[in-house]
Amino acid sequence: MSRPLVSAITTFLNGERFLGEAIESVLAQTHPEWELLLVDDGSTDGATAIARGYAQRYPDRVTYLEHAGHANRGISASRNLAIAAARGAYVAFLDADDVWVPDKLEAQLALLEASPGASAIYGNTLYWRSWTGDAADAGADYYPVLGVRDGTVATPPALLVNMLRGRTAVPCVHSFVVRTDALRRIGGFEERFRGMFEDQAFYAKLFLSEPVLVVERSWERYRLHDDSCCAVAKREGVAAEARHRFLEWLDGHLATTGAGDEAVRNAVRRALWPYRHPRLERLRRRASSIAGRLARRARQSGD
Repeated sequence: MSRPLVSAITTFLNGERFLGEAIESVLAQTHPEWELLLVDDGSTDGATAIARGYAQRYPDRVTYLEHAGHANRGISASRNLAIAAARGAYVAFLDADDVWVPDKLEAQLALLEASPGASAIYGNTLYWRSWTGDAADAGADYYPVLGVRDGTVATPPALLVNMLRGRTAVPCVHSFVVRTDALRRIGGFEERFRGMFEDQAFYAKLFLSEPVLVVERSWERYRLHDDSCCAVAKREGVAAEARHRFLEWLDGHLATTGAGDEAVRNAVRRALWPYRHPRLERLRRRASSIAGRLARRARQSGD
């Protein structure tokens, strides 16, 4: 190809267990005009050899990238490295432990090209536990409720406000296809976020300035497993602090750039309130719990 239409980006830090399956799901795409950029974020296991092997077998399709000195710089810096090298008019993301279904690119590109006012598209995502093959996991797959009407082109900053208020599901980054010029216009990913909440910092920048098409259909499988970034963060008890850091960053980003409107600023302040006033938040929750118990007793006595 002289120039692919879409650049697929997969970053990885180790993860040899699933990386090959992720790459194969890109190779299986029905849309022919793609390139795959594999960014090695300092792997020390067999993932490096796997990625290099694919780049050698498919030199016209697959490119291996790494930071200087094989350094570990985090997922945001790794994605930005690939964005800088991307040749496609569109960019799509795939985490190294997840997979796309074969018509992912074909279907999403057709929808996005039919919506010239939209800078990006995302859909729903299958949260995938049945990949294990265990009988106990057979019925454990699920789709979240998106909270956005199918086919909506959301204008800024509606998606961000609703995401902060918990009215819409936080999308998975591998459900996105983004116009490359829009991606570069917003400055890509925030490199201070090396892992947790790097996606939501990206969404915040995108939703503040770009119209986004949202569809209900799913073309991705998000693998649920104990070694995922989110699972590790929850197990180590750092997820709440990571969200606090994200919200403080967003508050500063709004102040520095002047982006957003009063609805966004109010949503950020409301989300930050429990972190900035923990004692008052504990009192509020205790009062709410007492009020709930009294209301239940009143209903029971009325019966």
